[in-house]
Amino acid sequence: MKTLKKLFTLCSLALVFALILTADSFAGNKDLMGVATSKAINVFNHVKMIIFVVGGFGLVGIAFQAIFGKVKWTWFAGLAVGLAILAAAGAIVNYATGAKMNDGSSSAKVTDTFTDDSAGGFSR
Repeated sequence: MKTLKKLFTLCSLALVFALILTADSFAGNKDLMGVATSKAINVFNHVKMIIFVVGGFGLVGIAFQAIFGKVKWTWFAGLAVGLAILAAAGAIVNYATGAKMNDGSSSAKVTDTFTDDSAGGFSR
């Protein structure tokens, strides 16, 4: 009986949190996929910035270790290439989706770090 009570409590809490977290999805004329897309793009852009900061510190640390012979240069090159691929991830997503992610239907934009005009990046 204790197990059933714990299961009921857990299911009730999960239902309450699901209702609280999905309040924006059911509001007004917003479609579910539009809200989900804009939130996913927002999370992608913020996580990308966090990874750049942590990866930058890692790049400097591994560079010093590679200079003094503690690690191989391939580790440094692997981290640098990985950060470059992350920087181009916005362009890769736009290419794969046919540039439908930046058509203005959502408030957030998928951008790559190389051509982000708002950050003063290199654009043509």
